[in-house]
Amino acid sequence: MLSYRHAFHAGNHADVLKHLVLVQLVAYLAQKDKPFWYIDTHAGAGAYALDSGHAQKLAEYREGVGLLWQRKDLPAAVAAYVAEVRRFNGEGALRRYPGSPLIAAQTLREQDKLRLFELHPADSRHLQATFADAGKRVTVDASDGFAALKGLLPPATRRALTLIDPPYEEKRDYERVVIALRDALERFATGVYVVWYPQLARREAQELPDRLKRLGAKSWLHATLRVATPAADGFGMHGSGLFIVNPPWTLQASLQETLPYLAHVLAHDAGAGFTLELSED
Repeated sequence: MLSYRHAFHAGNHADVLKHLVLVQLVAYLAQKDKPFWYIDTHAGAGAYALDSGHAQKLAEYREGVGLLWQRKDLPAAVAAYVAEVRRFNGEGALRRYPGSPLIAAQTLREQDKLRLFELHPADSRHLQATFADAGKRVTVDASDGFAALKGLLPPATRRALTLIDPPYEEKRDYERVVIALRDALERFATGVYVVWYPQLARREAQELPDRLKRLGAKSWLHATLRVATPAADGFGMHGSGLFIVNPPWTLQASLQETLPYLAHVLAHDAGAGFTLELSED
């Protein structure tokens, strides 16, 4: 079981994959002048102190972004991601980590808007504080992002990037992800959607990608990054995956270069690897 509090896992291998892709997607959407929305259904606290009690308890960032911090051979997409983390830390050492909403906020333009949802009381308060001075372009709601998504789609701009990233502490989260994406596609079929999920021994986690493929989206990309051999006792997360609906045409080539590099650099053992699938239009 995963801890609900993302502070325990900030900057780990799953964050590397998720945030690397997020940076790529925002950059692509920003190429057009027309504004778009960034919607985060499970935004977390927004920012994390890596020297805090939560982050230090597991120190997962040391085997994630920490392994990339000083390298000089980063592929372009990895370098762009690390640059956003450095931007949050200034010129100093790696002491803080930006969550998904903050990475998006750093890269979005003034005309773009962020709609952020976080149900956990403590994380929601931190998220509110993080964006206290952000003005009207950022809205933070202490509510259920799954339920809120229905009222947001389609956005007035007809352009949006939606991240669906629940904690998967409860089995029903897997079902809610499928329902949320199905409903979103019915309301706004042309939006860009990113579903993150953990690679676990749990049956629901293993079946989720195929369930998402069967929703019938015309264009999707499925990427996974495995950093370790699954534990014999079935406990723990050995990797993670992203299911991206309506990906930009540039993302496949970027991940073809990036995933082998990450599987090598972030590997815990010989079981590390990756997969990359694309729908056949």
